[in-house]
Amino acid sequence: QVHLVESGGGLVQAGGSLRLSCAASGRIVRINAMGWGRQAPGKQRELVASITSSASTNYADSVKGRFTISRDTAKNTVYLQMNSLKPEDTAVYYCYAHDSWTDFTSWGQGTQVTVSS
Repeated sequence: QVHLVESGGGLVQAGGSLRLSCAASGRIVRINAMGWGRQAPGKQRELVASITSSASTNYADSVKGRFTISRDTAKNTVYLQMNSLKPEDTAVYYCYAHDSWTDFTSWGQGTQVTVSS
């Protein structure tokens, strides 16, 4: 019901920055939370950041102070500003949206972030 498309990934040197974008379409009026997860090769997907309809944010301990999640309601887009990137941040980053009516979470296809040392 909710279609998500991520963009902004790429190759960056350690200490650099990237900004990821996630554009949502479909039944966006049902969304009460959006966020980002990531999955590195050989590892399970982990939640990175989230933002609710009330603008409350949460971050994984590993990214606190470095990543910032934000949204643009008019554009139906959520962003993840990533600063001071580390090689361990290398992963495929996925956007998600939570449907409050069905309690279902939709995920995008992901965008690759590679941080070189």
